[in-house]
Amino acid sequence: MAAAIALAFGVTAASAQTWPAKPISLVVPFPPGGSSDVLARTLTDKLSQSLGQTVIVESKPGAGATLGADYVAKAKPDGYTLLMGAVHHTVATSVYRKLPYDFEKSFSPVTVLAMVPNVLVVNAKSPATDVKSLIAQAKASSSKLSYGSNGNGTVQHLIGTQFASLAGIELLHVPYKGSAPLTTDLLGGQVDMSFDTITPVIQHIKAGKLRALAVTTAKRSTSLPDVPTLAESGLRNFDQGTWFGILAPKDTPADIVQRLNTEIVKIAQSPEFRKRMEEIGAEPVGNTPAQMADQIRSDTAKYAQLVKDAKVTID
Repeated sequence: MAAAIALAFGVTAASAQTWPAKPISLVVPFPPGGSSDVLARTLTDKLSQSLGQTVIVESKPGAGATLGADYVAKAKPDGYTLLMGAVHHTVATSVYRKLPYDFEKSFSPVTVLAMVPNVLVVNAKSPATDVKSLIAQAKASSSKLSYGSNGNGTVQHLIGTQFASLAGIELLHVPYKGSAPLTTDLLGGQVDMSFDTITPVIQHIKAGKLRALAVTTAKRSTSLPDVPTLAESGLRNFDQGTWFGILAPKDTPADIVQRLNTEIVKIAQSPEFRKRMEEIGAEPVGNTPAQMADQIRSDTAKYAQLVKDAKVTID
C-alpha cells in the first residue's frame, strides 16, 4: 500500500512538473462580445506568456452558461481544460431543476479574476433621466416596460426581478443569448432597459447613445464615478454585481491549481491588467482557491433565496 501511495504521488508530482506540455483551452460559456469574453482574451494573452504554452479561448455558450460548465466538468482533470466561471453559475444551481453537474462539487476553484458592476441603462432617447423618473414612467405606462438580460436564470434576470419588486412595479423580462444582441436591441429601442455588466455598454454610455441611471453594487464604479448606486437612488441595501473567475475540473492536481493561481494572480495585480480593467469597467480581484470556494458557497445560498422569492425555474 505504501508503495502504491508513493507511486501515485510520484505520478502526480511528475505531471505537475511537466505541465503544461501542450495548449490549454479556456472555455467561455457565453457568446463573444460580453464581459466574460473580453476578460478571457485579456487574461489568455498574458497567461500564454507566463506558462510558455498557448491558452486558447473556446466559446461554448448556451442554457444560461451551463452547457460550457458541463463540458468542463466532464473534461479530463489534467489542467488543459479550464472554465471562465461566473456568478451566473451559482444562480443556475437553483434556477435549473436538473443540472448534469454540481457547481460546488464538480470543480476545483482557481481564483476570482475580476468583479464587474452591473448598471441600469436606458436608451438616450428615453424620458427617464434617473431611477425615480424611470419608476414613475413604469407606473404611468399602460403597458409593461421591458428589460433585457443575458438569458433566463442569469444574474441580470434576477436583478431585474429584485428591482421591480423593490420599486413596486411590473417589468417584462426579455431574455437574450448574450450581451451583444441585447446591447444592439437596447441601442435600437427594441427593449427599454437592461441591467447588464458595465463592459458591453460603457463605450455607448460615454458616446451618449445610452444613459446610465445607476449601478447595482453597494459602491459606485470607478469607471462611472458620477453614476449613483441603486441604494443611493432609493432602493435601500441593493447590492448585486457580477464576478468572473477560473475553475478547473474536480480532481485537477493541487500543484497545477496552485500554479494557475500564482500566475493568474500575478497578472490580475499587474499595472497593465489593471489599466485594461479600468477601460472596460471591471475591478481586478485575484484571490485564493479557498476564498473563491467561499464566494461560490455564499452566492449559491444568497441566490437560492432570490430565485425562490422570484419563483424562477427552468426545466
